[in-house]
Amino acid sequence: MALMLALESPELDVRAITVVPGNVTAAQGLENALRMVSLVNRCDIPVAAGAQHPLFQKLITAEFWHGRNGLANVELPPSKCKVNGHFGPDLIIQMVHAAPHEITLVPVGPLTNIALAVLQDPSIVPLVKEVILMGGSISGGNVNAAAEANIYNDPEAAQIVFQAGWPLTMVGLDVGDKTLLSRKYLDQLGSTHGPVNDFIYKVAKYLVDLSARFGWPGTPMYDPLAVGVAIDATLVKAPEMHVEVETTGAFTRGETVANRHGTIERNVLHGDHYVIEGVDKVSPNAKVCVEVDADRFLQLFVSRIQGK
Repeated sequence: MALMLALESPELDVRAITVVPGNVTAAQGLENALRMVSLVNRCDIPVAAGAQHPLFQKLITAEFWHGRNGLANVELPPSKCKVNGHFGPDLIIQMVHAAPHEITLVPVGPLTNIALAVLQDPSIVPLVKEVILMGGSISGGNVNAAAEANIYNDPEAAQIVFQAGWPLTMVGLDVGDKTLLSRKYLDQLGSTHGPVNDFIYKVAKYLVDLSARFGWPGTPMYDPLAVGVAIDATLVKAPEMHVEVETTGAFTRGETVANRHGTIERNVLHGDHYVIEGVDKVSPNAKVCVEVDADRFLQLFVSRIQGK
């Protein structure tokens, strides 16, 4: 849904797609990406395989939520497009150097590929225009009490990306959970037809029906909303905060910990105990989306997909 929104939005020029394992395996994700770009006749867009697993842990796939193939069990026609020969992180590095200050990275899965690119070539950081990522939460998780799924699937990669030093916007559960594609919008999508329109309608119907089983009045538009923020940043309110990713906590691994006040107490050892001697400022490293104009985004999404 995020990819189709990006491809159908004139504000965006999709330069490349790199695949990361997350909801499905890397191989399934690559096949899905190739079939989707083929559906819209965009074989000109490079589609590159990336990391095959998270940096330090085993992959957790989510066919439970997304269907056997990760596309709501919708079977798209075999792809006419071919995979690009580059390793995903290498392609990111190459494209950033070729178009300095022009490339916005919009990762909507675990951050493994982005972290690998930064580790291999830190010089890309000041050359990236911005990073707009779907992930994280400052109000509790969705895989457990603390962590959001994309961050939970590779916390070490997420910490690298958050601390890299580039302009970063976190489009997390705080706004995704308020942006629900309800049956009203589903019916609007179902009233028009086209290859993309029909595909997205089937995916959305699967997700809306699934959400209803868990008492939700619609499906959270997590990934598409990140693309929406890339199209129009006024869709959200996003105050600046300093965000760290917990990587060692027994109950909080993968949590995005945001410093809302921008300060931290300075503790100095005196004999056998510490004394608070002042308060230090911490610099923000992310814009954290906390409010969203959900209806305006959902209308934008439907209008871009209808009839396509």
